Amino acid sequence: MPKLSQWYIKFSFGYLLLGFTFGALLLAHKGQPIHPAFWNWLPAHIEFLLFGWVAQLTLGMAFWILPRYWKEPRRGNTTGAYVALILLNVGIWLTAMGPVLRLSPWALILGRALEVGAALAFAHAAFPRVVGREG
Repeated sequence: MPKLSQWYIKFSFGYLLLGFTFGALLLAHKGQPIHPAFWNWLPAHIEFLLFGWVAQLTLGMAFWILPRYWKEPRRGNTTGAYVALILLNVGIWLTAMGPVLRLSPWALILGRALEVGAALAFAHAAFPRVVGREG
């Protein structure tokens, strides 16, 4: 498994741990209220599980499994996939922490734009690898 896939998957399991922890705390908060502001963590819980865990695990597996070229470099230009890893994680944290830290609504827009940029960067890196045996 390539190192980049390992990084995507390691980050995804970290987000799984964070998302489940926040989910458990929110569930406990429903039974025994801790503080009314605690509900501000709900978007972080959703963001960590949806984009942090699911999307990142999917991208890491896709980078590993997509067809490789017959000649070196086997995975082509991987710069876009590395850029996607950075953009996705910055976007996740910006989107998740916006409601908690009461950041400007522009933080959410910027976070989502970074996540879209990550998807485009990954697609740019991975799309050329989807070719027939002749390619």
